[in-house]
Amino acid sequence: MNQQHNCDVLIIGSGAAGLTLALNLANHADVIILSKGPINEGSTFYAQGGIAAVFDENDSVDEHVNDTLVAGNDICDKDIVQFTAENGREAMEWLISQGVDFDREKPTLEDSKYHLTREGGHSHRRILHAADATGKAVQTTLVEQVKMHSRIRIFERYNAIDLICSKSKQDKQCIGAYIWNRNIEKVESIHSKKTILATGGASKVYQYTSNPDIASGDGIAMAWRAGCKVANMEFNQFHPTCLYHPQARTFLLTEALRGEGAILRRPDGSRFMPEFDERAELAPRDVVARAIDFEMKRLGADCMFLDISHKSAKFIKQHFPTIYEKTCALGIDMTREPLPIVPAAHYTCGGVMIDKNGQTDVNGLYAIGEVSYTGLHGANRLASNSLLECVVFARSAAQHIAATLNTKEKIKRLPLWDESRVTDSDEEVVIQHNWHELRLFMWDFVGIVRTTKRLERALHRVQLLQSEIEEYYRHFRVSNNLLELRNLVQVAELIINSALERKESRGLHFTLDFPEQLEVSGPTILTPKG
Repeated sequence: MNQQHNCDVLIIGSGAAGLTLALNLANHADVIILSKGPINEGSTFYAQGGIAAVFDENDSVDEHVNDTLVAGNDICDKDIVQFTAENGREAMEWLISQGVDFDREKPTLEDSKYHLTREGGHSHRRILHAADATGKAVQTTLVEQVKMHSRIRIFERYNAIDLICSKSKQDKQCIGAYIWNRNIEKVESIHSKKTILATGGASKVYQYTSNPDIASGDGIAMAWRAGCKVANMEFNQFHPTCLYHPQARTFLLTEALRGEGAILRRPDGSRFMPEFDERAELAPRDVVARAIDFEMKRLGADCMFLDISHKSAKFIKQHFPTIYEKTCALGIDMTREPLPIVPAAHYTCGGVMIDKNGQTDVNGLYAIGEVSYTGLHGANRLASNSLLECVVFARSAAQHIAATLNTKEKIKRLPLWDESRVTDSDEEVVIQHNWHELRLFMWDFVGIVRTTKRLERALHRVQLLQSEIEEYYRHFRVSNNLLELRNLVQVAELIINSALERKESRGLHFTLDFPEQLEVSGPTILTPKG
């Protein structure tokens, strides 16, 4: 019999969204946080740039809203954009109250104004940051607070397998999840009155990504299997500047470098961004990524270069200490020479459809952070709006959950996990082969530039892989790689179908078959069958 845990609130994911929710709920409920790896490991920890919010008296919420709508290419949900921008400052003040130490203009003065940087697509300096390791500052601070709270339990090295829902089609209710305890390699279950997906994005579906290994689309795939609608999965943001080095394939070079004057150059040293957009290096990420991709293909080059060596060494070391130390360790001195870069899959702009309270289509099930589709990002995410979305919607969801949670609800005995007819895998190479094949054809056929023929080929391959993986899943005991591959293949199908639905080029979705933008457009919404 598999072990059953019980709680009021189950949070699947331990990044900024999940930790913020936990801390805002723990005074009202018993909380379990499920973390696939160590609790510090996740996309939040590696976020460098910062968090956008209006703190400058020369800036305004309306201008933040407008910048977001422009970057989103006219298919953002305007009400959600307004809601997020209006709640931005309060959300950041909550983070500050938890102990997050954002940089100030005068570091030695505690009452000095916060140092605000500017990134691509922003009309003002409005990015709060902690040097070039903002995510690390946020993650470590929230983890410290979570560990001190008596009503929060942390389950590290646990994979969520699938959500458990009541069987009534008229009133489907999420009542918990099956989980795989990687510490003892056993399947267990958690009964919860409210379940929240905070699992992050799905960029691991691509061969090259800036994300950590855990970004395998688990929450999106689980929600889809549970009956939730998803939206805008065709909009995958490729960060323009990932360090090109064999020992640092996932090391991101923050957008703040370009915000502080870094220039993109060809291998011959010539600058090229002004030829593509009047905003040059400060154009939105989709524009910059396509320009780099175009130049690499045109020249047959392995990479382009990002150059900030015209700034003083003191300035570079003060503002970008993490990048400076990392690149120095790899034998590159960014104070004297340009950094080799390539685009890499970075952020999933679509996800599980939710409302302002984080609610999905299934009762008792919420989604917050990168796993969700709120309508904030539209066809392209404005830089540094991601952590903002995590905190704003986590706080909003917490209010709704606290108001509707029945802590006296009886504990249900969950259906047992049946593995009486499965065996241990004897061919792990099958998983590894399918894993590499999936990520390679997604990069080649569903990447920065697409065509209908490439998408159709990718869909055919995904469907073949799905049948192979489901067969494997039915016959062998679960493992981390099998669970992630099963979810990535499902997410890949959603991305491809969403891309085939959009008969235009808009934002992050660029197809040679439909290069123009439609006059009227909106989100791409997919609904599960049955």
